[in-house]
Amino acid sequence: MVRPQKNRFVKFDPDISYFKPRGIPMQNLEEVRLTVDEGEAIRLADLLGMSHEEAGRHMGVSRATFGRIVQKARKTVADALINGKAINIEGGNYKIVKDARIFKCRKCNNKWEEPRGTGRPKNCPKCNHDDVHRTEDNE
Repeated sequence: MVRPQKNRFVKFDPDISYFKPRGIPMQNLEEVRLTVDEGEAIRLADLLGMSHEEAGRHMGVSRATFGRIVQKARKTVADALINGKAINIEGGNYKIVKDARIFKCRKCNNKWEEPRGTGRPKNCPKCNHDDVHRTEDNE
């Protein structure tokens, strides 16, 4: 039995979901699918120049898994470029993450951001109370 894929952490949320060769109507094109997590792998490895080990840590996967993701992504993009196909960016197993985490004080309801990797805050910066919890920014 195949193990289910866990979500990959992605900071890249594409505003553009399609690329296509210029001058050819969509109805005349074949298309390939690039998943959002594959797009993130290309961003980390090729745009930012991260090693597979470092990029894997950013996405929450092993170095070997990252290598497989980026290899598949590169093959998909190469197929589209060489064979004149449209690229549809959608789907995959991913969770969008932000650079900052948002915390809220249960006493004074103060909300504030803390950068990733700084650990959990011990006290509210406004009232110094120690009952703080992580929250979503839309609460």
